[in-house]
Amino acid sequence: MTFPRLRHTLLAAALLGISGLSSAAQASGNAICYNCPPEWADWGSQLRLIQQETGINVPQDNKNSGQSLAQLVAERNNPVADVVYYGVSFGIQAMEEDVIEPYQPSHWDEIPDGLKDPEGHWFTIHSGTMGLMVNVDALDGAPVPTSWSDLLKPEYRGMVGYLDPASAFVGYVGAVAINLALGGDMDDFTPAIDYFNELADNQPIVPQQTSYARVLSGEIPILLDYDFNAYRARHSDGANVEFVIPEEGSVVVPYVMSLVKNGPNPDNGRAVLDFVLSDQGQAVWANAYLRPVRESAISEEARDVFLPDSDYTRAKTVDYDAMAEAQRGFSERYQTEVR
Repeated sequence: MTFPRLRHTLLAAALLGISGLSSAAQASGNAICYNCPPEWADWGSQLRLIQQETGINVPQDNKNSGQSLAQLVAERNNPVADVVYYGVSFGIQAMEEDVIEPYQPSHWDEIPDGLKDPEGHWFTIHSGTMGLMVNVDALDGAPVPTSWSDLLKPEYRGMVGYLDPASAFVGYVGAVAINLALGGDMDDFTPAIDYFNELADNQPIVPQQTSYARVLSGEIPILLDYDFNAYRARHSDGANVEFVIPEEGSVVVPYVMSLVKNGPNPDNGRAVLDFVLSDQGQAVWANAYLRPVRESAISEEARDVFLPDSDYTRAKTVDYDAMAEAQRGFSERYQTEVR
């Protein structure tokens, strides 16, 4: 799931066959959620649990973040959705487009300030952390790297992969993490540009698309990726994979939800947002290896899956609006300056 800047393509995306939902789906007892796909983040289990515990039916929806925002904008005068789930950049854009409205759900005070709009236009329900997804068996005896600087060492020559940061959002997240860890900021990506040029000497693998299977096969021994993919590889697919948050630091990427402005079932929409932040709702995310935003809701069993909290202190929130604004400029620099 990616979330690049979208404003200039909103209407175009809405016209590319993104179909609305029938009026029958908007009856009381239902709540329409855009971008609640059953195979992503185990939304399938979450939607079943919502119906079981609240009586509210939330149909599955397979839009992505960009399509969801495009649909909200296209429907602003006659909203169909009640709530929406997307990457944080799109939550910021939805607020700018005035298609969502403030709501502070149950457990609002447990959401850290950097992971919510102060008024409640959007708020994090779970997050991913950028780091190193390492197939230990594919390292040919080399130690598991613990830092960004380790990846420049000759023993990892040809082993390091990262998605093209000029075209894939996860690649851009990796570039932001490296840049901030090495002293840069959203106005100056020179540290990241210099790093990628150094890494080029180590013959990295730079695919255009997600490479989860290539890590499991050992083709890419070390991939810059999110923690939840590494945990899934280890605990669901049985691979000898470790996740590392580099010593120099990294960044957290929030996934957020919002209440749609003038949605047809606002009370049900609010109830859904309350539920996904409840102990039961948050447990679903933890079981899908996504880090719930409410630390108190993580069970001891789930904590055994995640790295220790002390490791996660190295992963920071950022100014996500500034991060989105800086993406185009970084991409241009990467394409012209990195070998």
